[in-house]
Amino acid sequence: MTTTFKTETIVSVENLKTYFYTEDGVVPAIDGVSFEIRKGETLAIVGESGSGKSVTSLSIMGLIPSPPGRIEAGDIHFHNESLLDKTEKEMRQIRGNQISMIFQEPMTSLNPVYKIGDQIMESIILHQKLTKNEAKKEVIRLLNLVGIPEPERRLNQYPHELSGGMRQRVMIAIALACNPEVLIADEPTTALDVTIQNQILALMKKLKKETNMSIMLITHDLGVVAEMADRVVVMYSGQVVEQGDIFTIFENPKHPYTEGLLRSMPSVEKRTGKLYAIDGVVPNPLNLPKGCRFAPRCEYATALCHEEMPEIQSISDDEVVRCWKYTDRWEA
Repeated sequence: MTTTFKTETIVSVENLKTYFYTEDGVVPAIDGVSFEIRKGETLAIVGESGSGKSVTSLSIMGLIPSPPGRIEAGDIHFHNESLLDKTEKEMRQIRGNQISMIFQEPMTSLNPVYKIGDQIMESIILHQKLTKNEAKKEVIRLLNLVGIPEPERRLNQYPHELSGGMRQRVMIAIALACNPEVLIADEPTTALDVTIQNQILALMKKLKKETNMSIMLITHDLGVVAEMADRVVVMYSGQVVEQGDIFTIFENPKHPYTEGLLRSMPSVEKRTGKLYAIDGVVPNPLNLPKGCRFAPRCEYATALCHEEMPEIQSISDDEVVRCWKYTDRWEA
């Protein structure tokens, strides 16, 4: 685990609400989410599938498909400038240049009919205004940087000729092509075996240390969080339920959902019996429960929890939680 000190804020997400309008009704995929990404840190966004992690990243990148999606309220600031006020042309200059993203499945993100070198080169030529020959040299440098052997040969290959780990390294090379200040990594190791996963995570840590870029890491794997993160945002059903530094979250979690996630982790000390699992599932966003959204699955829930939604509470300078247990209205 690593620790962090309060430094300059690069990205600030403020009370963000991203809704999708479907034939069945309105889906509040993101419902009042706030957090910040600081210079040189790794911020992990964790939660089960359906908690809103990926929609949050797409909102920051300006990639919400419209229709059916729309940012209804809130704001996203990058260096104190609102990204929501930017034109599509201005966002194209920011995407891939100052804020880059690695998607979780490289085979669907890479174009199957273009060579690897051409796909990396496209971003370099677009943003850095290099000649084709200069860009080719930069591609070879990037492939070396992300640990791809024989880069001169690899740049002439197509995505299907590379392994999953190699394709993910190519995605990282594309994301790093313009030395971004912020790298958003959406489940970057999900489709990889454990050995390759460790190599990719080690690579990301090395690149972060060398370039001092900020990383927003989206994952459901708390083992990855422990390895990579400085601070953690825990999301549930489109909302932030807890936020704090890595040590506090792992050693003294406040929200019952965070407690449940940590109890679900396999442990070398406890090798008998079956793994703990949180009862129930994430609620259907078209039919959200009254009150706290986690209440139907929470072992501590009271009548208040089922009736009223708790506000986010500040526990300390860098720790917040959305739970009635931390208010004067709580009666166990």
